[in-house]
Amino acid sequence: MASIRAGRIVDEGFRLALTGTPGTGKSTVAGLLSEIGFDVLTVESLAEENGLKGDLDPADGTLVIDTDALHGALLGPWQTMPVGPVVVDGHLSHHLPCDAVVVLRCSPNVLESRLVEREYHREKVQSNCEWELIGGAWNEHEEGFPWIEFDTTASDAESIVASIKGWIVDGFKPASQSPGIDWIERMGN
Repeated sequence: MASIRAGRIVDEGFRLALTGTPGTGKSTVAGLLSEIGFDVLTVESLAEENGLKGDLDPADGTLVIDTDALHGALLGPWQTMPVGPVVVDGHLSHHLPCDAVVVLRCSPNVLESRLVEREYHREKVQSNCEWELIGGAWNEHEEGFPWIEFDTTASDAESIVASIKGWIVDGFKPASQSPGIDWIERMGN
């Protein structure tokens, strides 16, 4: 498995899906992972490379990508492991044939303010906050490969990257969290 030497991840290659609701910090974390030796791909760039990038949805302005078709298109080429670590950045990356998944989570209240700052349409802000509240990506978790969540609400990106590096060095243990972050339960307390 991979290890970290002098701040760089080395040894065997693997693909890490970096997923989560928009606004949780995926692109920031992916940028920092790039600085320590990860190749960074995006779901959008993979869709474009494979001729599967759709049009913008007129209702909310999001890019339509057929993740099932993209998963199928990547299965063959991704049978060969990459030379080094690769992160696949995108809120749909957990639908692709990656070796492990990191889900970034953020309190819906904080997430709402982040998305409003990005000038998302009110409907898009609401739907993303609802997705986060119900655990979106976590509810799509399939057993059989390492999967972990990190709360980015009050954590800086550097500490999240340090935690991700620690998880990788420890052999992706725990292989899965249960039950994961539950915003509804936290708000009730």
